[in-house]
Amino acid sequence: MFMMRFDMRAPSTGAPAAELYAAALEMAGWAERHGCLNIMLSEHHASDDGFLPSPLMLAGALAARTTSLPITVAVVILPLYEPVRLAEEMAVLDIISRGRVMYVAGVGYRPAEYEMHGVDFHRRGKLAEEKLKVLLKAKTGEPFEYGGRRVRVTPPPATPGGPMVAWGGSSLVAARRAGRYGLGFFAQSGEPELRTAYREAARAAGHEPGMCVLTPADTPTTVFVAEDVDRAWEELGPYLMHDVLSYASWNEGVTGTASLSAARTAEELRAENRSHRILSVEQAIASVRAGAPLALHPLVGGLPPETAWRYLRTVADRVLPALP
Repeated sequence: MFMMRFDMRAPSTGAPAAELYAAALEMAGWAERHGCLNIMLSEHHASDDGFLPSPLMLAGALAARTTSLPITVAVVILPLYEPVRLAEEMAVLDIISRGRVMYVAGVGYRPAEYEMHGVDFHRRGKLAEEKLKVLLKAKTGEPFEYGGRRVRVTPPPATPGGPMVAWGGSSLVAARRAGRYGLGFFAQSGEPELRTAYREAARAAGHEPGMCVLTPADTPTTVFVAEDVDRAWEELGPYLMHDVLSYASWNEGVTGTASLSAARTAEELRAENRSHRILSVEQAIASVRAGAPLALHPLVGGLPPETAWRYLRTVADRVLPALP
């Protein structure tokens, strides 16, 4: 029916961070009660608006407020982590959530994040390879040798073999890395050569290709449902544009990526009708019936929770009852 995403941006033009985090916890419980398919958390660092830097901590809080709702952390910027310590945190979270949290690891794309953490941005690919090997061993809870020392993550995870880890990115290098390690692959791009590269690399390494999710550039990744779409654009436009312009500033010259927009105004964003959409009730029902779950991003751009709740209630009161 619908998915939900939180990135916890809290710009000065929006609600305070404390209110947004409290609302996210409440919304997770609401989402579970209303049949949410998945909650996704993102990771970024050194962001002026406080973009979520610690997704595993928030995932733990969300897991404690729910009982069955799947949670995806996408992405974990792996070169910024010590892999054994990360595996320990994943194991504890796997126990708390009873196996409901999965991860999409990647290398990220912002030099400022690497600078802040004292990691060489130009070595991110090599570091990803080194740390991924260690993480995939450590997350199992089985003992192994690493750097001349014996490692065993305890307590062991609840999930046999450890929580699911996939690889993310929109490059052929990323697709091949996922295949080579026998991981699922997630891309914010719909280019078919990524699927081909992934499958070829997996089979060459002796793995059966797994889950491969390619997201076409015209896929809506931030959706609201409104009784009055015109009024909603007036109300939500500034918050949607904060999200759009923030991502655009981090991705200059990048095209063909889902969730990114070149719009400079809310009017342009609405006319584009691509990444950020406000649907009427009828459009939302038709979208779900056509097999496209609603990608809700209720606190986008620091949207005040009292406003966000009104739009969620429209989904609960008008959209969900009309679906089988």
